[in-house]
Amino acid sequence: MIILERQEQLSLVRSLISIKTMKMRQLLKYLGPAFIISVAYIDPGNFATNISGGSKFNYNLLWVILWSNIMAIFLQSLSAKLGIATGYNLPQMCGKVFSRKTNWFFLIVAELAAMATDLAEFLGGTLGLYLLFDIPMAYAGLITVILTFFIVYVGKYGQRTVEIIISFLVAVISISYAVELFLAKPDWSSAGLHMLIPSLPNGEAVLIAVGMLGATVMPHVIYLHSQLVQCRNGDSTEKGKKKHLRMERIDIAIAMNISFIVNAAMVIVSAAVFFKNGIMVETIEQAHKSLSPLLGTLSSGAFGIALLASGLSSSAVGTMAGQTIMQGFVGLNISDNVTRIVTMVPGMLIILLGINPMQALVLSQVVLSFVLPLAIIPMLIITKRKDLMGGLVNRQFTNVLGWIITGVIVSLNMVLLYLTFVGKV
Repeated sequence: MIILERQEQLSLVRSLISIKTMKMRQLLKYLGPAFIISVAYIDPGNFATNISGGSKFNYNLLWVILWSNIMAIFLQSLSAKLGIATGYNLPQMCGKVFSRKTNWFFLIVAELAAMATDLAEFLGGTLGLYLLFDIPMAYAGLITVILTFFIVYVGKYGQRTVEIIISFLVAVISISYAVELFLAKPDWSSAGLHMLIPSLPNGEAVLIAVGMLGATVMPHVIYLHSQLVQCRNGDSTEKGKKKHLRMERIDIAIAMNISFIVNAAMVIVSAAVFFKNGIMVETIEQAHKSLSPLLGTLSSGAFGIALLASGLSSSAVGTMAGQTIMQGFVGLNISDNVTRIVTMVPGMLIILLGINPMQALVLSQVVLSFVLPLAIIPMLIITKRKDLMGGLVNRQFTNVLGWIITGVIVSLNMVLLYLTFVGKV
């Protein structure tokens, strides 16, 4: 009897392990799209705004990172749901729902967003090469162009290949900032307090806060996420779609919380190192050079590696988003290489004209924040329609929350405009 009971117990344990293994394998099949998306949330634009915010305002703006991430998770879930429910991406659905004139307007605005995004990606990769290997900026820019085209080419081997490469680069960025956090020895109690309690010390803090929002919640990946889920759209039944959405939400929760930790780490390290020592960082080069005497060469090296990995990985995401935007709204069919050249021109011009890359990065993120509502509003209009979404149509609470988030973003932008025109920013 005892032997039989033990055999039954062992059989039960094996069954439970087998079920868990099957569930894990199932989940692994769905993991990936959100990791591609997460790169946009830790791109070089985040470096610029987070370092600037931490060095000037200590831990005061950490709450912006938390709430931006919560909004990002909500919006990316909505984008993924649209793609799963309809079988089309957001720009394609806009093409079906809105007039051609409206779609041309959406296309132009979305392309401006893509240019602002690529500006951050291009400058990030260039600065990373310059800081790590002391390559002159113009040459570093050309190398970035070549590496970017290589990443685009690798993407032709399939989305899964891109997901693996980008997940590896996200791991490099995460490990680099884990090293930074360990060396910086921040005031964790103060960081925790400011994570929960909102504060905006002055007008410049509003500019940085809006920049952080623009750097964290990205319009181009709201368009892209609805496309990336398509390759896993197998079961077209309502039950199959709901299962896919559940799995994708887990994917989003894991990937987006990794990006949240990295963004928070950027602000915390900047506050603990620069603000504490009275250094107001105006350039990324200054941030890199200041880290070495304060924390050692390991810290400055980790910073350079993280910046380079961020710039190169987000380049691939920018290209994918550019293609989704171009083809979706009005059915344009332009090659990846042409899209890439068009969107990289502003970055190369900034390098050749000698404009401060850090200021350009911060302003590019503010531009993205202004464009953001024009990605969110069409998505909210489409996802509330049962004739388009079927059983995955938004609940009333989701609709209300979506409009509140849009209202918050628009309100922040209006405050920023007011402060800019009265000369307080």
